[in-house]
Amino acid sequence: MDTQAGRANLGLIGAIVAVATIGGLLFGYDSGAVNGTQPGLKAAFALDDAGLGFTVGSLLIGCFIGAFFAGTLADRLGRRNVMRLSAILFLGGAIVQGLAHDHTLFVIARIIGGMAVGAASVLSPAYISEVAPANIRGRMTTVQQIMIITGLTAAFFVNYYLAAAAGSSTSIFWGDIEAWRWMYLMQAIPAAVFLIALFFIPESPRYLVSKRRNEEALHVLTRLYGATEGGLKLAEIQASFSSDHRPRLADVLTPGGFLGVRPIVWAGLVLAVFQQLVGINVIFYYGATLWQAAGFTENDSLIINIISGGISILACFVTIGLVDKIGRKPLLLIGSAGMTVTLFIMVYAFSTGTIEGATLVLPGSMGQVAVAAALAYSAFFNISWGPVMWVMLGEMFPNQMRGSALAVCGFAQWFANYLVAQSFPVMLASLGLATSYSFYAICAAISFFLVQKFIKETKGKELEAMEG
Repeated sequence: MDTQAGRANLGLIGAIVAVATIGGLLFGYDSGAVNGTQPGLKAAFALDDAGLGFTVGSLLIGCFIGAFFAGTLADRLGRRNVMRLSAILFLGGAIVQGLAHDHTLFVIARIIGGMAVGAASVLSPAYISEVAPANIRGRMTTVQQIMIITGLTAAFFVNYYLAAAAGSSTSIFWGDIEAWRWMYLMQAIPAAVFLIALFFIPESPRYLVSKRRNEEALHVLTRLYGATEGGLKLAEIQASFSSDHRPRLADVLTPGGFLGVRPIVWAGLVLAVFQQLVGINVIFYYGATLWQAAGFTENDSLIINIISGGISILACFVTIGLVDKIGRKPLLLIGSAGMTVTLFIMVYAFSTGTIEGATLVLPGSMGQVAVAAALAYSAFFNISWGPVMWVMLGEMFPNQMRGSALAVCGFAQWFANYLVAQSFPVMLASLGLATSYSFYAICAAISFFLVQKFIKETKGKELEAMEG
């Protein structure tokens, strides 16, 4: 394994990873951008709590649509071409969201942007897995999560600057446009970079083999691994595809599986759904709202978001150091245990508060306890479930069914994400922070036992050795 990685063209692989994971940066940037725009959305479109939840969560409608169709489209058109389409959709969606004064138009643009994010989110780790050597594949794919958090943190910085420079997020800024609208318009910059960069990386060799474009696949593999290793790898990939069968969505099904679905796909669904049910995107999407509900000012809330993003990036670097050494499953178990403890600490802190007007006031140092627990929770998530889920979804499925399995698991991941984002404002208003976070804490505890039972280690295994 180490010898293979030593012969690999790490410069080309690094460039491919850098470009492919810009899709993750776009997802993170949108998540962070919407975090600071909620007062503007409420004022511009006269939204109540349910309306705000739908407007914020409408991106995720597009995400689960995009994730579902991306896998099968990528099997037909290629990984790179579908990511190019994603970049175009995100670019257009960002511009329209920033300029729209009609709520319906805004939501449509947000759904279109979501389709781009959903497609890129499942294709980027799959594409990286299909070009990286097995013994560094986990580290390379973990870059996806680093880019998500980098995009998130970059948006926090941009939002903080725009709100501070304008006076507030709802104040008029450049070009007589409100600051919160500029928070959406700024997303067009990384989207344009993504689109241009995608013209400078090769297509996945495993996709090329699936289309019987073996000479092109050999050319890419030779660039990646050298002539001798490239030829051997081509033969291995060819052997993993049935000569008389092309990938299709029905590949996820089997007569002997539970509800007719293959066990390996169920394992992927466990990872996809529970990554969301632990509540991480409540902090991603509603961080400013969350901390203001706990008694912090808008300015303090944005600073807490920035600190959280920085800690999350550092946590992902810990994952890079560990994921190909101790493996995927141990990191998932550590993350589940850590998130369970820190979420229940947040529940306790929130339960001590009293409602004054529309604000939850926490006594003594409980506000600091809640913030510290939330930061630790984000760190545990980003050491484990954040990056490792994407690593495993990109590598755990056999070549024959990777696109189809990603379609199903990507749909489930983003649909769960949508349900969490849609429900939180209503849960916050009707149940309060403590009860809402109790649900996420229980899901984190359940995830520990599900990983123990259903998840198998993939560290160091070649993609051609994956079984399902």
